[in-house]
Amino acid sequence: MFSKLMAVNEQLNEAYLNENKGYTIALIGNPNVGKSTVFNALTGMHQHTGNWPGKTVALARGSFLHHQKSHEMIDLPGTYSLLAHSREEEVTRDYICFSPCDVCVVVCDSTCLERNLNLVLQTLEITDKVVICANLCDEADKKNIIIHKEKLEQALGVEVVLMSARSAVGLDELKEAVMRCGMKQGDTHRPPVDYPPMIEQAITHISKVIQKKQLQERFIAIKLLEGNQQFYQCVKNKEAVQTIVEQEIMQLKNCGVYDQLEDSIVDAINQKALHIANECITYQQADYYEKDRKIDRIVTHKVWGILLMIALLGLIFWITISAANVPSELLTDGFHIIEGKLNTWFHEIGMNETVRAILMDGVYKTSAWVISVMLPPMAIFFPLFTILEDFGYLPRVAFNLDGYFRKAKACGKQALTMSMGFGCNAVGVSGCRIIDSPRERLIAILTNNFVPCNGRYPTLIAIITMFFAGMLAAPWSGIVSALLLTGTILLGIVLTFWVSRLLSMTLLKGVPSAFTLELPPYRKPQFVKVIVRSIFDRTLFVLGRAISVAIPAGALIWLFANITIQDQTLLVIISDFLDPFARQLGLDGVILFAFILGFPANEIVVPIIIMAYMSSSYMMEMDNLAALKDLLVSNGWTWVTAVCTMLFSLIHFPCATTLWTIKKETGSWKWTALSFVIPTAVGMIVCFLVSHIAGLFI
Repeated sequence: MFSKLMAVNEQLNEAYLNENKGYTIALIGNPNVGKSTVFNALTGMHQHTGNWPGKTVALARGSFLHHQKSHEMIDLPGTYSLLAHSREEEVTRDYICFSPCDVCVVVCDSTCLERNLNLVLQTLEITDKVVICANLCDEADKKNIIIHKEKLEQALGVEVVLMSARSAVGLDELKEAVMRCGMKQGDTHRPPVDYPPMIEQAITHISKVIQKKQLQERFIAIKLLEGNQQFYQCVKNKEAVQTIVEQEIMQLKNCGVYDQLEDSIVDAINQKALHIANECITYQQADYYEKDRKIDRIVTHKVWGILLMIALLGLIFWITISAANVPSELLTDGFHIIEGKLNTWFHEIGMNETVRAILMDGVYKTSAWVISVMLPPMAIFFPLFTILEDFGYLPRVAFNLDGYFRKAKACGKQALTMSMGFGCNAVGVSGCRIIDSPRERLIAILTNNFVPCNGRYPTLIAIITMFFAGMLAAPWSGIVSALLLTGTILLGIVLTFWVSRLLSMTLLKGVPSAFTLELPPYRKPQFVKVIVRSIFDRTLFVLGRAISVAIPAGALIWLFANITIQDQTLLVIISDFLDPFARQLGLDGVILFAFILGFPANEIVVPIIIMAYMSSSYMMEMDNLAALKDLLVSNGWTWVTAVCTMLFSLIHFPCATTLWTIKKETGSWKWTALSFVIPTAVGMIVCFLVSHIAGLFI
C-alpha cells in the first residue's frame, strides 16, 4: 500500500513540475561583462563574481520563478568567440549548438559594446532565440555613452535590454524579454554577416542541401567548411552534405581562398560589428577611457607596475599581520573556556578516559588551533584580496608578469592562478582551468605550491617575529615582519618562474601559447558585498576543508604522542630516526616530522613542534611568542634553523586538500605524485645549500 502511495506521489510531483516548467536559458558573454552578476541577480544564487577575465570555467545552474513558471538558467564559461580555440569556447559553443536551449541571453558590457557585438553576431548565426542584455548601463551613463536601443534592436533583429545587474536595474525587463523570446515562433529577421563572395557562395550551396535536425543552415555550413566533423550530426542527409562540402572546399582551395577562410570569416564579423556600433552607439565624451589609461601607465609600467604590485602585497600582509592578533587571542581564550566545560561534562557522564583524551587532547585541540590561527588572517586577507580583484587590478598583475612567464615558456594567465594560491593552493589549482593549453595548465598546477597558502602564514609570521623583528617596537615590528614576509613570498614567485622554466625544458617541453587578456575598466568595489561574499565563499569554505582534515589528523597526532615502545613515544622514536637527515637541511628530526604530520593541514606544524619539545602527550600552544622562542632556543634553534624552517615551510609538499584537488583536476596519479615530489625536492636542496653555506661563517 505504501509503495503505491509513493508511486502516486511521484507521478503527481512529476506532473506538477512539467506543468510549471519554464524555459531553459543559456547565459553567455565575454569575460568580465558581469555575466555571473546577472546570473546571481536572476537566480538568487551567490556565485562568486570578480572583475577579471576567465572567472567562470564550468557550467553553473540555477533557476528563477516568473509568471508561475520555473525557468532554468545555465551560466556558461565566458568567451570572446564561438570559433572554439579554447576549452571555454568549446563548452559554450557545444552547449548552444547541441543542448536543448530555449533562449540565449548574451550579456554585453555597455561601456565597450562594440567589442561584444562579435559574439552577438556569432550567436545569431546559430539561433534566433536571442536576447541582448546590455549590462553596466550605469557606468555607460557616467561615461556619457548613449546606446540607441531601438536602432540596435532593428540592426540585430532581436530585443535589447539595458540594465545594471549590480543594482538590479532592468531585471524585470530582462525576464519579460526572455518570456517573449521563448514564445515567439519561426525565424525573425536577422541581418546576416556578409562574407566574401566566394565564401558566401559556398555557404549558400551547402545550405540548400542541408536537411537540418537543429541549428541554422548557415552556421552548419560554415562549421563544415572549416572542417568540423562534429557538425555532421546536425544534418539528416550526411552523405549528400559531405559530398557538396568536399566540392566547395576544393573550389575554395583552387581559388586560393581556403587558407584564409577563418581570417576572412573573423574580418567579416568584425566589420559588421563595427558598422552596427557606429550606427547605434554615440560617444559624447571621446576620451571616456582616458582616466583608466592614465592609471594603467603606472600600474602596467615595466618598473613602477612591479614595484606597486610588491608594495600592495606588502601592505596586505602588514594589515593582515597587525590586525589578526587580537581576534586570534580572543578565539584561543574562548576555546580554552569551552575546553574546560567539555572536559567537566565528559567526566560527569563517565566517558572512558582514552576516548576523552583522543577527542579533547587530539581532535578538539587540533581543530581549535586551526580555527583560532587560520580564521582571523583569512577573514582579513581574503576580503582585501577580493577588493583588488573587484577593482580590476588582478588582470594588471597578469599583464605585468606575462613577460616573465613567457620567458619561462609558461602562460601569463598563471599569474592569476598563482595569486589565487596566496589564499589557498587548492583554489589556485582549481583556477588553472582558465589556462587553455594542457601543457601550460600542468606547469601552473605543478608550481602553484611555491606560493604560500594561508595555512603557512602563521608559521612564517611567528618565526619572523620571534627571530628577526620581535626586538623592534611597534609599529616597526609589524612593518619589518611584513617586509620580510613579502621578501619570502617573492622568493616563492622567483622559484615559480625557475621551476616553470625547468619543466618546460624537460617534462613539459613546448612553445608558450598566446592568449587574449582584456584589461577591464576600473570599477569602484562593492565593499560590503565583497567582504560578505569573500568571508562566506572563500574564508569559511577553506576553513571548513581545513577542519575536515584536521579532525582525523588530531586523533593521529595524539596516537603518535601516546603510543610508547620501550618507554619512548612513537613521536620521539620517529623524530630521532629523522634527525640525522634533517640536520643536513638545517632542521632537526622534530621539525621535519612536524611537517610530515602537518600534511593534512599546515596550521598544525608549530603546535606539533611545541608538543614534541615539551614531551607532552597532547598538542600545546604557548601563551606568547617570547615563551615560544625560549623553548625553541633551549632545543638548539639558531637563526639558521629559523631561516631553514621558514624556507621549508615555503617550499615543501602540498597539503592533503591540495593534492586531492590536483588528482581531480589532472585525473592522474603521476602528476599528483610529481606535484608532491617537485616542491619537496626543491625545498630540501635550498635548505641544504643555505644551512651548509651559513655553516662556513658561523
